Amino acid sequence: MELPYLHVLILLLNTFDFSSGITYNKVFKYGVDYAKISVAISIVRHCFLTSSLFKYSDRVYWLVDIPRENITKNTDTAAVEEWLVRITLQYGLNIYTTEGTLLDTVREPILHWKLGTVMNKRTIQQLYPHVVDLKTTKCPCANDVALLGFVMNTTLNGVYIGLSFSGFWDYDDTQWYNLTNMVYSQVGEEHKQLSVVDMVLTNHFLVILTSLGLFISRDLRYPSSSVLMVDYIKGKLWYNERCFANREHFEVDYVTITFDRNRTLSEANSCFYSKEPFLEWLPCLPPVSKGTKTILSTVITFLVDQEQSSAVYLFHNQVWLSIDGGNTFDLIADFHDDIIKNTYHSFYTSDITLVSQSGKVYLTKAGLGKYSKIGSISDKIFTLYYDHMGFIHKLTPDHFEAGGSLAAFGNSKGIFGQAFDMGFDTALAPQYLTLNEMIFYAYVPKDEPKDRIYTKQFYDIHFGKLIHSRKTGTAYIRKVFHHNTPEGFLSSVIAELIDPFGTEEVNESSCLSSSLFISEAGNHSYKLSLQLQTPGVISSFQDSDIEKTVVIPGYSSFLITTILDNENALAVATMPEIVPRNMTFQKDSWFLYNFGKRNGQTWNIYAKPCNYWFQQHDDSLSLSVLKYIDLGKSHTLKMKVIPNTNVLTTLKIPLLQVIVGNPNLLEVKVEGYFDETDSYIMEVSTASKTLHQGSTSLEFIVWGASTECYVTTFVPMLKSSCSYLKSMHHIPSEIIPLEDWMSGVYVNSQGFNMIKVLPINYRPPSNMGIAIPLTDNFYHVDPSKPIPRNLFYKSKRSGKFKQCANATTRKECNCTNDQKFSYAVAFSDCREKGSELFHFRVSVVPGVSFCNLVEEFQVEMGKEGILGGKNDSSKDTDTERH
Repeated sequence: MELPYLHVLILLLNTFDFSSGITYNKVFKYGVDYAKISVAISIVRHCFLTSSLFKYSDRVYWLVDIPRENITKNTDTAAVEEWLVRITLQYGLNIYTTEGTLLDTVREPILHWKLGTVMNKRTIQQLYPHVVDLKTTKCPCANDVALLGFVMNTTLNGVYIGLSFSGFWDYDDTQWYNLTNMVYSQVGEEHKQLSVVDMVLTNHFLVILTSLGLFISRDLRYPSSSVLMVDYIKGKLWYNERCFANREHFEVDYVTITFDRNRTLSEANSCFYSKEPFLEWLPCLPPVSKGTKTILSTVITFLVDQEQSSAVYLFHNQVWLSIDGGNTFDLIADFHDDIIKNTYHSFYTSDITLVSQSGKVYLTKAGLGKYSKIGSISDKIFTLYYDHMGFIHKLTPDHFEAGGSLAAFGNSKGIFGQAFDMGFDTALAPQYLTLNEMIFYAYVPKDEPKDRIYTKQFYDIHFGKLIHSRKTGTAYIRKVFHHNTPEGFLSSVIAELIDPFGTEEVNESSCLSSSLFISEAGNHSYKLSLQLQTPGVISSFQDSDIEKTVVIPGYSSFLITTILDNENALAVATMPEIVPRNMTFQKDSWFLYNFGKRNGQTWNIYAKPCNYWFQQHDDSLSLSVLKYIDLGKSHTLKMKVIPNTNVLTTLKIPLLQVIVGNPNLLEVKVEGYFDETDSYIMEVSTASKTLHQGSTSLEFIVWGASTECYVTTFVPMLKSSCSYLKSMHHIPSEIIPLEDWMSGVYVNSQGFNMIKVLPINYRPPSNMGIAIPLTDNFYHVDPSKPIPRNLFYKSKRSGKFKQCANATTRKECNCTNDQKFSYAVAFSDCREKGSELFHFRVSVVPGVSFCNLVEEFQVEMGKEGILGGKNDSSKDTDTERH
């Protein structure tokens, strides 16, 4: 498959306000005069920014040509992060922005790996009838690069995998490969029933679990087609997805395999794990000492967490959430007789989508203690996949379906239909607490079968949702309760009134023309009796009044359950303690609300529209942030949560919850406060004050946000380490123009050429002598030529090729002109110019920085002394990625 150097995917869907920082969750609808709009395109990679500015026109699209070398110089195959493309639109005094992705296909490892035999579309179509399931895996650093595997039935053998580098937006852009021969080359063709079972794409390896064994690729950075078969194990793979671009020594990729234990005595464990390069697999559970009686346990899942307080979810017919690394759990959801079959997530938007056995689809956000039902899926064979920007896709064997415009803010609802009603089949009884707050009681009839009682109750799914009346009115659910009393009501919610609910009119319930007398009827029931006030007026109870609620200000409400006759009805009280026994209420002093289900649906529960804006106040410009904090340094993050409704009460309690993944790594100080506009501002200061290197996440959760919000959780990563972009290099006393470096000639005032060509495979001498080089750096490398000064043991062990690793000639090193003149250690193989007469080595004093910075430079001795060595200095630059 022929790839462009850079693949750009821009989605003009996510629109943000751009003031002092980007404001997420803010939706705009506006008309524009195209002639008055200016557009700026920014490519954000680390802290490096490439921008283009042009005026809007009436064109449908624009084509901006930015050479790859203007963005990056590196060409080696490596796990690198997918970049962010941001388009900023200026219209008058307003600035808006949208974003997309930019993939460097030159460096992405899996795109250069020979997966197998290329398959055409017709051959793929012949597989469809035999596919029973789908498996996906995506690159940890570039989620738009993903694999889709066919799980085959027993009528057809084979391992068939599709590769996409554009996030499965278009089925025809997917390249399919047949890996069957690769597997049979390891196990022999006499084996049958070969199929993909599961697969994981790590930073540097592809792990494929098949029905005949576990196959592991060689390192993807060094193109090959060979694989290694570990053993025959059929089960499920588990992988804690983390991008390890520019990996540190403390960062490790782990993969776990679990399987159902059978009755053979040879199986001592049902779970094994391994770290890169996945050659040695160890049991997940510690060995049991001989003579100890124990019950063999089955490991359901196993992940290696490199932090201490990560969010952990458990799924089955319930969902449990832990925010302390699994030490304690809180129940989030109970699906009773339905089971969560699969889960899917996006690190960018923190979306977590749950799909049950019955096909129902639920959505939550990482760390958020609420969830929503967003629809259902009727496809028999499908899987879901989140791309790099957090857009969800439904993948089937023969077509892909993206979230579309309904999912413009990254959530899942676009491919699952319209907004889903989370109500249930029973009547609600409203009870006012104040003018703006009320309780809704869910009615459970006495004769309701015990195994169906749960279908007529409020649950955690309703927390933070809106109750809508078919007539008029809306209320926001703030709390959910379960209880045994009052009789007939096993659950209730406290809701804040947004829009007043409409009451019944006389033409809908003629009983409202009478006064109402209330008396006890026994067995936890009350008798409601009508007393006609105006002769000649027709006023009576009707069957249609069943499940309507009598509301009397200051007293208990009554849900009508039975009509005895035209003048009498039985009802249950919502608050028996304040029932007005043997009291009469004149007409117009009592009201009737209809939240019943007897005569059709009268109320619904839907997710609340996004109720908070989230704003970052630094220069990160992204939801995916990595900050390096060197020893003795600090960094401050600042963000603002802005309530976007004037209807609901803003409680004066912190709107952000902060979770530190590894609390022992950095010193973290948090300060939060409300400003004069009721916006909540939080400043987090982090400092590295110990010699401990590592990484930690900071999770900021807008706990009161709706699941409809694009951003509810912000998770920056902090590393107590040296930034891989920090460097130190020698600044010559004379500035030599680039064109002179390229020509190799720069004559100074004394007539001396200050540029010399280094010997082939040159390595500088050490303090042990000119014949004993100890540095790892080679210069002017040509792998086809001999290595000089390579006689001593220490010299043989120390030298390493970088850009020229696995190359056989200088040409195969693919050194660009930029790399030949780069100060980066990674490109030392490419550097050609210098001199070996006087060699200097400068390094950072240990203990003052995590950076082990070393600079090597050469100077030549001329008639006037050392040339090019005057006013030598070093430069320390540090940039970070966003």
